[in-house]
Parts: sequence; C-alpha cells; structure tokens
Amino acid sequence: MPIFRLEKGMNAHINIGEMTIEDYDEVTALWQSVDGMGLGPSDSRDNIARYLARNPGMSFAAREGHMLVGAVICGTDGRRGYLSHLAVRASHRKQGVGKELIGRCLAALHAVGIPRCNLFVFAVNAGAIAFWRKMGWQFWEERGVRGMSFDIDGKGVAAHTSKGVGNDHG
Repeated sequence: MPIFRLEKGMNAHINIGEMTIEDYDEVTALWQSVDGMGLGPSDSRDNIARYLARNPGMSFAAREGHMLVGAVICGTDGRRGYLSHLAVRASHRKQGVGKELIGRCLAALHAVGIPRCNLFVFAVNAGAIAFWRKMGWQFWEERGVRGMSFDIDGKGVAAHTSKGVGNDHG
C-alpha cells in the first residue's frame, strides 16, 4: 500500500502508510505511553500479526521521518468495522493525525462494503471520549460491552464485563 500525505494544512512531513507487523515494537511502545490505553494478552505480536493478516490495508501507522507518531488498528467481522488502539504521540496531537488515521480506516472499511464502525474506549478515558465526540461519534451510555477472555491453550477462562466502554449499537 502506498504512503499517503496528510491533507493540506497538516504537517507535510508526516506520512501515513499501512501498519505491518514490522511496526509492532514501535506501535506497542506508543500504545504503552498513552494514558488510558489498555493492553492485554490479545495484543501480543502473534495476535496482532493475525489481525493484520485478516484485515489487510485497514490498520495504519503515521511517521514523521523514521519516528512513529501515530497508529490505529482496524478490522471487520464482515458486517461491522472495529477501531481500537488509536494513539498519537503527545507532541503531535491537535495536528490532524488522529483524524487522518480514522479517515483512512473508514475509507478502507467503505471500500469493502462495511457500512458501520464501532470503537472501543475505556469509560474512564475522558480525553479519548471527548476526542471521539468531537469527531462526531456517538456513545450510548446505556449500552455496555460484554466480553470474555480465555486462554487458547485451554488453561483457564475468565469472564469480565466493562460497562459503557463501546458504542456497539445494533
């Protein structure tokens, strides 16, 4: 996939391209540096590699020169799209990088006929919620995401519930 330039008015030195597994170490470091970002076993190198392979051309990394300044993962289950782990380096926020990353994901979903996208945000991450609302995303506070974490090896199952952290409506 080609590297894209940001839209007019944004930092012309930032390039956005498809995220690959070669970006994993830098992307993980960025995710770990962002307050309110939750990482777990499903964010392992192997799991992210599988996710990227299953959803080619949908996750993106933004770079200024060789420095990673933003990243997002995106995929689909065939009916809906899912965005998660949007992160922009603090020094590069409010420059349109996050908005551009989201736009690339939505365009990729649209290109394969996906009409809807959900996202995952921790309910306590007020900064992220404000950002997403500013971008026009709706949050249905009365709905909650329910999930179950389990070991693929079969060593154990642990269910958890996180209320109000998604917008899976319909």
